[in-house]
Amino acid sequence: MKKLLLTGLAVAVVALGLAFNASAESKGKSLTLSGKGCCAKCCLKETESCQNVLTVEKDGKKTKYYLVQNEVSKGFHSQICETVKDITVTGTCKKVGDKLEVTAEKIDLAKKK
Repeated sequence: MKKLLLTGLAVAVVALGLAFNASAESKGKSLTLSGKGCCAKCCLKETESCQNVLTVEKDGKKTKYYLVQNEVSKGFHSQICETVKDITVTGTCKKVGDKLEVTAEKIDLAKKK
């Protein structure tokens, strides 16, 4: 009985955590994300035109954030068009359809250690 109760409690905590994360993303809350940046067309072969994508890995799960084509994103694109680099993106995130889109306010290459 205790195991069942603890399992149920753990599932509820995980579900609440996912709901909170999804609601922050869907409301356009400002955040900073770090991960692998590349081009959706040239590296991932997912789109017909170039677009920056940030892939963040957390707890073994990979999440892709597609960067909205604004001046910040377009100005940075040449640094990751045909390669993958560690980057940090600051901006607002929202869910559009089944994709997470980030409107970047700032994009930086990750500092080498």
